[in-house]
Amino acid sequence: MHPVLFHIGAILIPSYGAMAALGVLLGLFLAQRTARIAGVNAGHVWNLCVVGLFAALAGQRLLLVLVNWNDVRRHPSWLLGLAMIHHPLLGVAGAMAGVGTAVLYARWVRLPLWSTADALAAPLALGLAFEQVGALLAGSGYGTETGVRWAVIYASPLAARWSGTPLGIPLHPVQAYAALGFLTLSILLQVGLPARRQQGDGSGTGLLGAGVVVFMTELWRDPEGRGALLGGVVNGPQAAAVVLVIAGGLMLLERKGRSRKNEAQNG
Repeated sequence: MHPVLFHIGAILIPSYGAMAALGVLLGLFLAQRTARIAGVNAGHVWNLCVVGLFAALAGQRLLLVLVNWNDVRRHPSWLLGLAMIHHPLLGVAGAMAGVGTAVLYARWVRLPLWSTADALAAPLALGLAFEQVGALLAGSGYGTETGVRWAVIYASPLAARWSGTPLGIPLHPVQAYAALGFLTLSILLQVGLPARRQQGDGSGTGLLGAGVVVFMTELWRDPEGRGALLGGVVNGPQAAAVVLVIAGGLMLLERKGRSRKNEAQNG
């Protein structure tokens, strides 16, 4: 595949970063539409997304610097190379920093949390879809060895250097599976947003759907560096996916319970 999308002189434009950035931009524009459908201030949602994004990037970079502090202290120029590293823990660190900062901003500007979460569910799924396309091009989060006709074979030394991708071996294009799953989820969330019965239905469905996509696609991902739990029954991302499914299910059950309570009170 193509870890480098193109060159500008001596500067490399990584495919992963370029596709992730495109996903962010498309997600931001989509959030303006979904915010209006959800009945929240589109300007505040835009600012929330930008603040959350910068917090996520800062959280990821801080974790990388801390983990590689001895090397960075000896070679400060390696800070530029750290941007090429992809790992599930970085995603978790970035998500925690981004979500935490977004919640604080939402409270500060008095955005309704559940409706705001509903508005962001589809854009986040869209952004994840493009992020997985970038991972496919870069060889990050590569799949297991396979003999299927649609297997991908990486030949670029940069894929091996940046992501540890095995070269010359047919692999499941698991990143494409995940991209299709997240894209489908984004479309379903957009279609269902106007028909939601209670605030939080969209975000609950988004959490549940994202958990299903992550858990299923991990079945075809190479387990290297992804951790093993319960004697290897599940890996780290799958355990996180189970948490997402449970959280999404509980949110939907809570909303359903409140809806019945409100109907009983109104009746």
